[in-house]
Amino acid sequence: MYTTPLFIQNIGPWGAVLIAVVVLVLFGRGKVAGLMGEVGKGINSFRSGLKQPENEIEDASDEVEDATAAARDVTPEERSERDNA
Repeated sequence: MYTTPLFIQNIGPWGAVLIAVVVLVLFGRGKVAGLMGEVGKGINSFRSGLKQPENEIEDASDEVEDATAAARDVTPEERSERDNA
């Protein structure tokens, strides 16, 4: 069984505000804003990645159709009896 440490259970809203202020003081507003921007880009990338397999399947089926249309028959012709001798 996993138990949550006591200091996390008793943080409350004022404790969360205090932690946010300490983070801002330590790292500065620019670093925190840049980090949040990177988190936003990551979320957008994740969402587009969820949609991408559908697009890849459609693109792959188009490529297969193009490849089959461009394929040529390379089976050897039947040999005559004269060639077999």
